[in-house]
Amino acid sequence: MPRRPIHVTGAAEAPLRAALRALRTELAVPEEFPPAVLAEAEAAAKAPRLPAHDATDLPFFTVDPPTSTDLDQAVHLARRADGGYRVHYAIADVAAFVAPGSALDAEAHRRVLTLYFPDGKVPLHPAVLSEGAASLLPGEPRPAVLWRIDLDAEGRRVATDVRRALVRSRAKLDYAGVQRQIDSGTAEEPVALLREIGRLRENIEIERGGISLDVPEQEIVERDHGYDLVYRAPLPSESWNAQISLLTGMAAADLMTAAGTGILRT
Repeated sequence: MPRRPIHVTGAAEAPLRAALRALRTELAVPEEFPPAVLAEAEAAAKAPRLPAHDATDLPFFTVDPPTSTDLDQAVHLARRADGGYRVHYAIADVAAFVAPGSALDAEAHRRVLTLYFPDGKVPLHPAVLSEGAASLLPGEPRPAVLWRIDLDAEGRRVATDVRRALVRSRAKLDYAGVQRQIDSGTAEEPVALLREIGRLRENIEIERGGISLDVPEQEIVERDHGYDLVYRAPLPSESWNAQISLLTGMAAADLMTAAGTGILRT
């Protein structure tokens, strides 16, 4: 894996960290959460609004970078009797914890999204939610927005259903581990279906004129001697997983377009 060392050591490290802090200040990036927001988050983590539908029987799994703790999506894949596939895609339901008009809600609107910097991240929600009570951690029942999408044998969408549901992930997987399982032939379903469905969806993307650019990822890695800029080639498992996310996003867009509502963005 090629690396470009960024030589920042000893006394030079402090000015760099100070410069990053100054940049966040200049851009008015919020960092610490106000006490009222943290108090609401702590209370919400203990008493979420749980959905009535129970889907904890489905063995979901998550696929993320190995160090991720804010797990916001999980998937279950299965074959259908007619030769097609069924995709269940669960998205962490933060709305089960954040009441409209609350301090938590106002702070999320102010922050808009999670920001990632070389020396850390600025999260959208307090960690007690994003990395704890709302995160789709394995073995823990969690409220989610649950999509059920049926595909035909060519991977084309034929039916869509969405509802709020209680889900439970069974495994926290990472891209490299999934890739090793699939390449070695040791992956079992539902994980093994990720490649099968992902490739079908990639073919459909090509048919509709879509473009996916497999450019190297640039990751800044903090080390004892400073920072390394690491160029990492994306794995096929990342593309297959992205296709499942894209499939769900397109299903959501079609529902909103048909209803004449919602905000679509790219």
